[in-house]
Amino acid sequence: MIAPTAALALIPKQLSAIEAAPLMCAGITTYNALRNSGARVGDVVAILGIGGLGHLGIQFAAKMGFRTIAIARGKDKEEMARKLGAIHYIDSQSQNVIEELAKFGSSENGGAAEGTVGAKVILATVPSGKAMSAVLGGLSINGKLIVIGASDEIIEVPPLLLISGRRSIMGWPSGTSIDSQDTLSFSVHSGVRSMNQVFALEHAPDAYELMMSGKARFRCVLRTGD
Repeated sequence: MIAPTAALALIPKQLSAIEAAPLMCAGITTYNALRNSGARVGDVVAILGIGGLGHLGIQFAAKMGFRTIAIARGKDKEEMARKLGAIHYIDSQSQNVIEELAKFGSSENGGAAEGTVGAKVILATVPSGKAMSAVLGGLSINGKLIVIGASDEIIEVPPLLLISGRRSIMGWPSGTSIDSQDTLSFSVHSGVRSMNQVFALEHAPDAYELMMSGKARFRCVLRTGD
């Protein structure tokens, strides 16, 4: 069987197979969601979660010129979030996420102009409906929660929150082959890279177990040809 050219993506020579593989999964999902979010340079974009998706989301958001805020559980993740490009970190265990996001605005001059306090976009990378529900109040007027963390949990939304601020919730799956190619190209030019734990193919069960435990840092990649 011959694959049609429309289904193929060119991998830049600057990327190894191990570097490229996660970018064509978690990478395209976060990159494509952000570039289609409607956010513009200087807008406040919050990334909910610093895991396999989130650690790439922070990098992409920062490199796209958004004022990037990371939200996660525990102070121990702050150093990593800032290294990835976040200008601010919110510990959802000890801080009120909504109040913290309200300190920021989406105006071009970097201040919180009237009616723009909060995040223009919150990219929800965690598979938790409860965590997503808890941050909805941190959206600005016309703000958008973009869900890419797959979960069967219910997101609870007060209708007045959406109506009063023209806020919205949407999901984003992934993209096409050309979107994969765009993701790889942007990653090469901006320096975005996935942080991977590499396993030989015969250790695939170990990689899978680590991934399912939620303890992977941050993507598990199988290496063939050993």
